[in-house]
This record gives sequence, C-alpha cells and structure tokens, in this order.
Amino acid sequence: MIKIYGMNTCPDCVALEAQVKDNPRYEVHEIGSHVRELKAFLRMRDTEPAFDAVKRKGTVGIPCFVLEDGTVTLSAKAAGLTPAPRGETPSCNIDGSGC
Repeated sequence: MIKIYGMNTCPDCVALEAQVKDNPRYEVHEIGSHVRELKAFLRMRDTEPAFDAVKRKGTVGIPCFVLEDGTVTLSAKAAGLTPAPRGETPSCNIDGSGC
C-alpha cells in the first residue's frame, strides 16, 4: 500500500486524492485532521533526505508518498499518479508562486 501525506487545503493534494479515491492501493493521511497525523508527517520530514531540498526552500513537502518498499518521495509519478499540471491548481505558496 502506498501512503500519501497531504492536506485538504493543498490544491495538489486534493487533485491527487481524487485519483486515488476508492483505490485500495493507496492510503491517504490528512495531516491537518489530527495532531497524531501531523506528528507522524513531521517525524518523517525531519529525518528523510527526500525533504532536504524542500526544507531549504521553506516549503512543506506535501503531497509526499511512502512507497510499498518504504521509499519516501515527493514524486506523484513514482507513486503511479499524475500530478496536476502547473497553473491548473490555485497557488498555496505565500508568494503566489505555486505549491
């Protein structure tokens, strides 16, 4: 099972969640739904090298994916999904540059 960590206020996360709805291959973790989900995500973000670049840029790093072999990635394609095309979802960065 592939785990997806995201938030329902993140346009990229919402677009991906629509793709995996009712698909048992994916498990969605809404990190804003409970502090337990947020802590699990932050523990991963603090320790996984996959987040190094996003932390340097000051972004969150969602959606993120934990593949069946335990690999952590920020690539929707690596998780078998199609990312939303740039410019087709609202911006969620403070500076309006995207998500």
